[in-house]
Amino acid sequence: MTSRQRVLNTFAYEKTDRVPINYSANGGINERLKKHFGVTPGGKLDLVDYLHVDFRGMGAPYTGPRLHFGDPERGINADPLWGQRTRWINHSYGGYEDNCEFPLKDADEQAVADYPMPNPDDFDYAAALEYCKEERNGRDRAIFAGGAGLADIINVNGRFRTMEQAFIDLITADPAGTLLTERRLDIEFKITERLLDKCKGHIDFLWMGEDLGTQRGPIISLELFRKEIRPRHQKFIYLAKSYGLPVMMHCCGSSSFAFEDFIEMGVNSVDTLQPEAADMSPEYIKKTFGGRLAFHGGVSTAGPLAFGSAEEAVADVTHKLDVYAPGGGYMFSPAHMIQDNTPTGNVVEVYKKVLEYRS
Repeated sequence: MTSRQRVLNTFAYEKTDRVPINYSANGGINERLKKHFGVTPGGKLDLVDYLHVDFRGMGAPYTGPRLHFGDPERGINADPLWGQRTRWINHSYGGYEDNCEFPLKDADEQAVADYPMPNPDDFDYAAALEYCKEERNGRDRAIFAGGAGLADIINVNGRFRTMEQAFIDLITADPAGTLLTERRLDIEFKITERLLDKCKGHIDFLWMGEDLGTQRGPIISLELFRKEIRPRHQKFIYLAKSYGLPVMMHCCGSSSFAFEDFIEMGVNSVDTLQPEAADMSPEYIKKTFGGRLAFHGGVSTAGPLAFGSAEEAVADVTHKLDVYAPGGGYMFSPAHMIQDNTPTGNVVEVYKKVLEYRS
């Protein structure tokens, strides 16, 4: 089967030749894997080819003016389109861009209304179409639009307003916080709509997200989700359905409390499936939602993959496959980006196992 056929069949719980494979990792382990496989710049094969990855994300390149600038003297970076401000923080294994300042923390409605945001006209949708055509004529991977952050409210607003204020905004329907959500999602919706229209027939599914859980339980109530988040997400899902596309919802932590709502909304697959979180064990998820949702993820990046031997990592992944894969509907992926403290050999052996696995 082609990657595209394999992924679309999995969304539909139809027969596949093997489990679809996805990959996401931090910079350190990513570079070590490239070195392991001998990946070189401009080479014929990339890392995703060696790992037999079936997915490829796409988007329209931005062509407008830079809207936000950082402060290099203080080591502060700024996203050029949205202005989220970060600083590189080193740790013993590598590092992360950590949010360090919050440009709309104390903003009122007028400040939010005046805040520079990208214009949907300033994207090259024709270039996105050409990318899709090249991919389709090459590896024919499953192409998705969006990603884990598309239509996200809590996390992204937190980067503008602080996480504390983002939750206060939701609970109190704060006018400034509400306007931030409406402005952002309106722009994202228009970009997505134009992207799906321009690339019609070449995009295979829409990926969007919202983190709804901690490790111990829901991060917000189901009532608050239904009041403030579900109606806004529903617009994106309806848009995808109008183009005949399945929808994957990224959702970290203990998020299964919202899965019945996801099904009602038209979500086809859930992503991350952190196995250590409450009510997120593979057995519970498969028994409760199998056949009604497809599953993408499920392999902890804080478990044997990072801290065990190669044999233990393979055994852990084999268990996940044995639970999720029978009957179809499972796409292999780490539950988060593979972290830099993960042994290279563990990743190599796990991906080898998944490629060979048959349920």
